Amino acid sequence: MARRTRREDGRGGRRGARLGGWIAATLLLLLASATADAIDELHFFRIGTAATTGTYFQIGGVLANAISKPPGSRDCAHGGGCGVQDLVAVAQASQGSIQNAIAVGTGQIESALVQSDVAYWAYAGAAVTPAKRCAPGKGEAPKNSGLALLKSQGPIRNLRAISALYPENVHIVVRAESAIRSLQDLKGKRVALGEAESGTLADARLVLDAAGLAECDVKAEYFALSEAAGALVDDRIDAFFMVGGYPVPAITDIATTVSTRLIPIPHDVAERVTEKYPFFTIDAIPAGAYPGLDSDTATLSTTALWVTRSEIDDDLVYAITKSLWSDATKRLLGSTHPAGRRIRLEMALDGLVIPLHPGAARFYREAGVKIPDGL
Repeated sequence: MARRTRREDGRGGRRGARLGGWIAATLLLLLASATADAIDELHFFRIGTAATTGTYFQIGGVLANAISKPPGSRDCAHGGGCGVQDLVAVAQASQGSIQNAIAVGTGQIESALVQSDVAYWAYAGAAVTPAKRCAPGKGEAPKNSGLALLKSQGPIRNLRAISALYPENVHIVVRAESAIRSLQDLKGKRVALGEAESGTLADARLVLDAAGLAECDVKAEYFALSEAAGALVDDRIDAFFMVGGYPVPAITDIATTVSTRLIPIPHDVAERVTEKYPFFTIDAIPAGAYPGLDSDTATLSTTALWVTRSEIDDDLVYAITKSLWSDATKRLLGSTHPAGRRIRLEMALDGLVIPLHPGAARFYREAGVKIPDGL
């Protein structure tokens, strides 16, 4: 994996900025042409994502574009928007899954992309504590971060699912010349475990724990993805974790600057995780997913969920779910990011660990999708 970095101020940041700028400019033009009465009918709907250099932000931007249909838009059949009438949706950058789950549950945003494991912990109010703990003051992240922050909120019982989207893989990225070849080799090394309120940090802790390592066994950093990418390129860290649907834009761009590798999660470690946490799956990142990745890399995956809260209007969520599974959205997702091509109706309920929103459930029943008991 080798050649140019996607930092916030690099090509990835510019692409994210261009996407956000294009959406904003489009909405401004549409709003400028709308009448005052039409603007009164507008509904705004935010989708929490993650860093602008990650897959969540790209997919969230596509979803926002797909479900939006401001006043004055041409009809879908005549080349206009195929979204929800009078809806304006936007993708909102965030620190990731944990912040997203809390923000949705507390009404700060209307919806978000959240890892299925984080959604489960948020809904159940059951944060996980690694078996191998560090002594106080010996390197663990601040107590108000990650799953500890989630646990402090208590059960977020109003969290509801719109759909499962695509698998998210655990990535452990190192420079190609690194002496790190296994999880055990991370001991004593400078490792970015993920941002404080991210699902990446939660999952990195579980993987280290399954490998018999405590957080203080590594020199942990708690960087956002763009900062971790830049730090690896500049040789300020030795490795970083990232949970995301491949190819993660930032990881692709690192590989165009310096030669990199992915560290595998061996089968025995992966089994320990899946036996304890059934919302994880033993998986692999395929050869060719990143420049220079010549063979499959064993890893774990969870599922990206699109979640909302129970208080959001049933008819609105029904219309959003219907728009998500339209042919127009399918074409849009398939043309923008490889993860978008893995979003399919037949897998819409796979990996769901929280109840469906009633509006979404109504659409799936009408579409002939069997809804498992408990959802």
